[in-house]
Amino acid sequence: MKLHWQILTALILGIVCGILTPGINPYTAWMGELFMNLLSMLMVPIIFFSIVTSITGIYDSGYQLKRLGIKTVGYYIVTMVIAIFTGLFLVNLIQPGHAVDMGSNTVVQANFEQSSVKDIVMGFVPKNIFEAFSKNNTIPVILIAFLIGLSIPKISSEGKQALNGFFKGGLEITLCITQLIIRLSPIGIFAIVVKQFGTNTGFPALLQVMLLYVLTVLAGLFIHTFVWLPLILRFGFHVNPVKHLKNMTTPLLTAFSTASSGATIPLTLYAVQRKNGVSSGICNFTIPLGATINMNGTALLECVAVICIAQAYGVELSILQQMLIVVTSLLCAIGSAGIPMAALVMMALILNVVGLPLEGIGLVVGVDRILDMARTAINVYGDTCVAVMVAKSEGERLTIDQ
Repeated sequence: MKLHWQILTALILGIVCGILTPGINPYTAWMGELFMNLLSMLMVPIIFFSIVTSITGIYDSGYQLKRLGIKTVGYYIVTMVIAIFTGLFLVNLIQPGHAVDMGSNTVVQANFEQSSVKDIVMGFVPKNIFEAFSKNNTIPVILIAFLIGLSIPKISSEGKQALNGFFKGGLEITLCITQLIIRLSPIGIFAIVVKQFGTNTGFPALLQVMLLYVLTVLAGLFIHTFVWLPLILRFGFHVNPVKHLKNMTTPLLTAFSTASSGATIPLTLYAVQRKNGVSSGICNFTIPLGATINMNGTALLECVAVICIAQAYGVELSILQQMLIVVTSLLCAIGSAGIPMAALVMMALILNVVGLPLEGIGLVVGVDRILDMARTAINVYGDTCVAVMVAKSEGERLTIDQ
């Protein structure tokens, strides 16, 4: 049985056992805690190694972050920020987490109330690098990873080769460990769901949260795909967004059905180059790079999920705190490519950053497979749009020009 079917089965069994036999919770709770601890253990190495290798990989492309590289990365970041703010607006409008009361978390609320702009900015720079790693303080780890990734290409070739090998090897090892832990996810999710359905307001309210959460994410993905990106293409780069979307049908349907952006790269390259007329040089740079750092759909989902969980726990987030979630979602999305069940792992990381309970993942993980297919298609569509933007900014004439 495939992993997503195992997770779905665990979710259903957890709901049934939580409702019918709530007394089982004391005997299963430890499994959920163990699974959350395993995810927490992975946070620092996975974000550290993935961000460093992503940054150094851009340099290895040969463009060395000069004009075309900076332009491409800039477009990717802008589209991800638009996606995140779309999700932020919708989750505050619809408020899916308010449909259930998971219990007031006074410790989290107190920690948030003490936060200020100064505290958050100071939190980016650790007094001790090793202390940041040892305490799972992910914000400074992200900053350290970016600094190392930007600095490696500037050292001697011998040192650069050695460090590139070290970080790529570290990422491979971390991903292997992640694969092993993800295999345990059905057991962990079962225990978490049993606890939630056995100790809280019950099935109808929790089901309502899941339904509203799915609708919020899908609405955000729809608006990003059929409103914001077409408007940018039409008025910013003077191309026909309808023709572009039609030309991208094959890679988008493939991405949706396989839930894998990497598997669609050959189809995406063919569609963008042959059907849209983008040059091979730009295609061969922007599309593989996009599969590495551009996660429009994933970034939107992570932002919605974390705020939905905060709402369910009764935590009122200020604008400043929500901006921290936006920034963290963006940085995590950049480093999440190639990570098994990336949304689950990155969601745990963001929850850790803002001090929310990791077990809140159980509220949204049951519907992740449905959303995984949709967000993957949006990730790929974002890649194709940026390829067109870069081509037009370089003065190329395309078949989809207005």
